[in-house]
Amino acid sequence: MAGVLGIYVHIPFCKSKCDYCDFYSLAGQEDRMDRYQKALISHIKAMAPLCKGRLVDSIYFGGGTPSYYGEKRLRELLSVLHHQLTVSRQAEITVECNPDSVDWRSMARLRKAGVNRISLGMQTADPQQLRCIHRIHSHHQVEQAVADIRKANIENLSLDLIYGLPSQTKADWAETLERAVELRPEHLSCYGLQLEEDTPLYRNYHDSPLLPDADTQADMYMYTIEMLRQNGYRQYEISNFSIPGYESKHNLRYWQMKDYMGFGPSAASCVGNIRYSYIKDLKAYLSGIAGSKSIVEEYEEISPMEKASEYIMLGLRTTHGIKKSEYSNIYLS
Repeated sequence: MAGVLGIYVHIPFCKSKCDYCDFYSLAGQEDRMDRYQKALISHIKAMAPLCKGRLVDSIYFGGGTPSYYGEKRLRELLSVLHHQLTVSRQAEITVECNPDSVDWRSMARLRKAGVNRISLGMQTADPQQLRCIHRIHSHHQVEQAVADIRKANIENLSLDLIYGLPSQTKADWAETLERAVELRPEHLSCYGLQLEEDTPLYRNYHDSPLLPDADTQADMYMYTIEMLRQNGYRQYEISNFSIPGYESKHNLRYWQMKDYMGFGPSAASCVGNIRYSYIKDLKAYLSGIAGSKSIVEEYEEISPMEKASEYIMLGLRTTHGIKKSEYSNIYLS
C-alpha cells in the first residue's frame, strides 16, 4: 500500500439551521437529497482511481446532519466506498447525528453496514440555552438517543458540547458536563463558542453583555480539563477528551497532517503537497458533477517549508506535540 487515507463525506442537509453554525448546511432542501446522492456516488467513482494503492483507515460523515439524510442513503454510500476503495477492516467509521434524528433500528442498520462510531450533538443540557441557539432537541432526546445507540451495539460514542453560550454561567456549564459524563460516552468534544459573522447568533449577540467574557470562558475551560480528568477522560487535543484508546482517528488525521480526501460541497482535501476544497454551493456542485465542470473553489500547492510550519502549529494543539525527527522528515521531503 502507498499509504493510508481518510475519507470525509459532507452531508449539507439539516432539519433546521442552528444559530451559531457557519458550516455549509441547508434546511428545507429535502427534495434535493436523491439527486445529491447520485452526484456523490458519481464523484466517489470518478475519484476512486486516484486512491489506488491507498488503504482507507477512517471514514467520516459530517454536515449538516447525516442522520437526517437517512440511514438508507448512508448505507448505500458506505457500500460504494467499500466497492470503490480499499477500506481497512479496522477502519473508524463515524456518523454525525442530532438527537432528534436517532432511533435504534436505524443505528442498528448503520452498525451492520460498518459504522462503529457516532458523534452526537448534545451542545448543552439546559433547555433555555438550547432554545437560544435554535437547537430543536431536548436533553431527554439526548438520553434516548444514547440509549438507542447503545442498544444498537455501537460502543464508540462522542458527545459535542459548547461552553460560553449567552447567559451561561460556570454553574450551568458544570451541570452540562456532569449530565454528559453521566451518559458515559467514550469521547467528548468541548468547544468554546465563537461568534461567526453572517450567523444569527453573531447578529443577536455581538458585543452583548450576555456573553460570558474571556476570563469566564477560560475558567470554564480549565474546569472542563480537571473535571473530565477526574472522570477518566484524557485530553489529547485542545478541545477533545477521551477514554484512553478512543481518540478520534479521523480528527487526529487533520492535526497530524495525514492525507484525507473529501466529497461534497465545501469539503476539503489534502493529499501529499496538494490542498483543495470544493464550492460551497449545492446547486453548482450538482451541475458540476452532472456536466463534468470544475467544482474546485480553492487549490494550492504546499511547499515543504509551509508544511513544516503547519506541522508545528497543528502539533502544538495536541498532547503528542512536535518532534524534531517528524519536523525534519516533513521539511526535507
